[in-house]
Amino acid sequence: MAAKPLMLGRSRTYRPSLWARLFLSENWKLVLSPASQDRLSLKSTGQDEIPCLGVTSVSSTKALLWHTVEIRSKGRIDALSGLTAKAAQTVRDDLLAFVNQHLADLIDSDKERLREVDSKIRAITDSNRQYLAHADVSRAIASVPGNASLALAHPLFDAALIPDALRAYLPTSFEMLTDPSVRSRYNENFVVHEMRKFEEFFADLGGFSLSQEQREACIRLEDNNLLVASAGSGKSATMVGKVAYVLEKGLYDPSEILVLAFNKSAADELKERIARQLNVEEETLECRVTTFHALGRGIIEETEGRPPQLANWVEHPAGEARVIDKIIRELMEANEEFRRLWIDLLSILPKADIPAEVFDSEADYNRYIADRNDKGGSTIGTLADVYVKSLQEQRIANWLWVHSVEFEYEKQISFKEEDGNERFVQPDFHYPLTDTFHEHFAINADGSSPFANYAEHTKGKRAGYKREELDFFETTSAQARDGTLLPHLEAELTRREIPLTEKSVDEILKAIEPVVITHYQKLIGVCIKHIRASQLTLEMLLERAKSLHDKPRAQHFARAVWLITEAYSRKLDEAKRIDFDSMIGDAVRLVETGRYQSPYSLILVDEFQDISDPRANLIKALKHQKPFTKVFAVGDDWQSIYRFAGSDITIFTQFEANFGACWQGRLEQTYRCNQLLADTAAGFVQRNPEQIRKTVRSTRAAITRSIRVIPVSVEWRKPSFPKACFQLLDRLNTFLEGIAGQWRREAGQKLKVLVLWRYNLLDPFHGRHPEFSAIEVTGLSFHRSKGLEADYTILLDVSEGDYGVPSRIEDDELLNLVIPRPETFAYAEERRLFYVALTRASRGAFILCNRRKPSRYIRELCEIAGNEVRFETIDGKELDQCPSCLVGELVERKGRNDTTFYGCNQFPECRHTQQTAPALAKIA
Repeated sequence: MAAKPLMLGRSRTYRPSLWARLFLSENWKLVLSPASQDRLSLKSTGQDEIPCLGVTSVSSTKALLWHTVEIRSKGRIDALSGLTAKAAQTVRDDLLAFVNQHLADLIDSDKERLREVDSKIRAITDSNRQYLAHADVSRAIASVPGNASLALAHPLFDAALIPDALRAYLPTSFEMLTDPSVRSRYNENFVVHEMRKFEEFFADLGGFSLSQEQREACIRLEDNNLLVASAGSGKSATMVGKVAYVLEKGLYDPSEILVLAFNKSAADELKERIARQLNVEEETLECRVTTFHALGRGIIEETEGRPPQLANWVEHPAGEARVIDKIIRELMEANEEFRRLWIDLLSILPKADIPAEVFDSEADYNRYIADRNDKGGSTIGTLADVYVKSLQEQRIANWLWVHSVEFEYEKQISFKEEDGNERFVQPDFHYPLTDTFHEHFAINADGSSPFANYAEHTKGKRAGYKREELDFFETTSAQARDGTLLPHLEAELTRREIPLTEKSVDEILKAIEPVVITHYQKLIGVCIKHIRASQLTLEMLLERAKSLHDKPRAQHFARAVWLITEAYSRKLDEAKRIDFDSMIGDAVRLVETGRYQSPYSLILVDEFQDISDPRANLIKALKHQKPFTKVFAVGDDWQSIYRFAGSDITIFTQFEANFGACWQGRLEQTYRCNQLLADTAAGFVQRNPEQIRKTVRSTRAAITRSIRVIPVSVEWRKPSFPKACFQLLDRLNTFLEGIAGQWRREAGQKLKVLVLWRYNLLDPFHGRHPEFSAIEVTGLSFHRSKGLEADYTILLDVSEGDYGVPSRIEDDELLNLVIPRPETFAYAEERRLFYVALTRASRGAFILCNRRKPSRYIRELCEIAGNEVRFETIDGKELDQCPSCLVGELVERKGRNDTTFYGCNQFPECRHTQQTAPALAKIA
């Protein structure tokens, strides 16, 4: 939506909100004055004036606690922070209107030049020579001297903000600038023309014929371009085609083209394919094909005459994790505050206590609070080796264990009611040393409870303890929410002289599951990146913690991660080294200040869904520094799975807001999954309404029932899934060997099978892949499988649980302490990760799950694909799927008087029963 014209009868002054000035010391002042219409006045660290013609970009973004308006001008960037969303929009709109008023004055003062500009535009359009982006029209205009062309070619020129009287002076060709539909019609016709002209060119690119979608993506060249791809849709081939096409057309010199990838192997592959397509040696390829890492390093080295001094852990895949682990160990020894915080996080606060009302259903809440121990129901394990019913009770039990307090959970006692009847109760905690009873009541600060009749029930209990003259105290959910629960508990125990002896650090750490520590360390890694890149303070983190559901845990973590970040930064400073994000930040500053002069006019970015703020800033800096530079980004938001590495999916899904007006195309044809898998996976991932919509068409016909669910009977602490995996591999190998004549084209040929898991502790192979006659087996985590493909996939332990699918611990609200634009859809990244795993297969996917705890995702697949999802045993015998919950099996049960009926094995979660026998099971 275009900004409204600014009323210029008086000066306008803009400042941060009062809260930002007081709390964050934001103290800038922006003045737009009619007395100086060619410049804006900005007072920040000092008084400054910025010429309107020097302003190249004005945008507003959401920061951690406020909105920011960013003004990019030659050699500088000014960030006006501390604004509400509405105020930021007003500042942005008024700035654009102010600049355009000055541009209108320049055009009005130089109207006689408009005919020369007209001839430049017609020279392009009449010959139908090239696709016309706004920048292409501006480039042509800029070749004409004078104020009019300066204004018309300005990147912020907006015809909607130019006075109507002035627009009447503009020749017809200027509709290319003033009427978007005119340029759009020209470009639509140009694409059709170019498709015919380059038919043979696109039909054989490296021995590969591009689809119509891929060809259009190669031809389209707006100022900003986003190609939204599907899994297995030929993203790399399109990028190669794009480079080949623009060079064939002579639109750019090879040295003006920059191709960016996220890792060296991807960059090497793209470089090899582009060189082969252009028929040159890789060493002589003039296009730059590289990683963000190498680009940042190169910018610094070229500008400063020496490479950046990177910390020695940056290059190692696990280097950052090891450094964080070392910092934690050092802080544990040297800093008592940190030691307390870290032990509490691991032992007492391993998981966020989120109210039941936040969840869509009671079943979802029960799934969230239950741990992965197969004890049935919604039981939650504790360090004291007892099972409790709520996360708040877990918090209490773990605290008692840490402090060596002996207790009994739900010991049954009885007392007389007022009417004389005996009442049996089970107090939550009993302390035998002093015969004290402790009830933890689900009571809110206002005395209410989320459970019906709970408040009255609580009053009866209190009265009973009083009548029996029992030693009793209580804690409440309200105390858990405001952080006073554990201090109150400690005070009550101390008053009764119950000894509190904290266990040793070694004893506590030994009891903590390693995945809990790993989870926190991954969270810390993400937080360090955001804290350093956004220059966050402890006060800002603590303020943000107030908005989270589990405030005490958030405040604990904020203080701990701040101490770790300080130590991390000190370690870099003492060694006079920088990390990767700092290097990218330094490169960005060199570009923005003009010390580095960018040679690139076309920037292509692969796997754009993995983009992070520092990388996006580098692209923006390169784009804004060199006039008329274009960006072509390719990726699949459905496969954005690297949040723990700092990626921000909203940079992709809100591409236009981040980079400016854009063309957005689709690659919806996949060359990998059969149509059934493609449709099912697409329907599954798009249940998140924030994912970009697309329809996936496969070159492979649907294979009926190519999604198979195999429930596995899981025994506590026994390796059930590895055993089931090997049984399935044997069965699959035998089956394929039996029909080898249908698929084997040469002796020794094998079909590929990927065995995938959410966490490496499930690895059934331990690095040694088994040998089979008909199949080649590879085992990987879901994350590492991205970009790979196989004939079949086997997904292990697709079950509910903290470390299941979806992994409940990964969707931790603590990330919202540092992420400015958090996702609101539950388990958004876990959904995308499962989509990645599901779409590695072309022929079929086998999903192994805990028979008692099948993942909610299996139910969703059944809702989408119906009978095309087959439930079977590990041997291939078809199971009778429950028609109600869709994830259970119907089993024979005995009723009264020896009657027989059939019920779901997911009871009590599913209470479906039927009197008639299910359909007879079949053999696959």
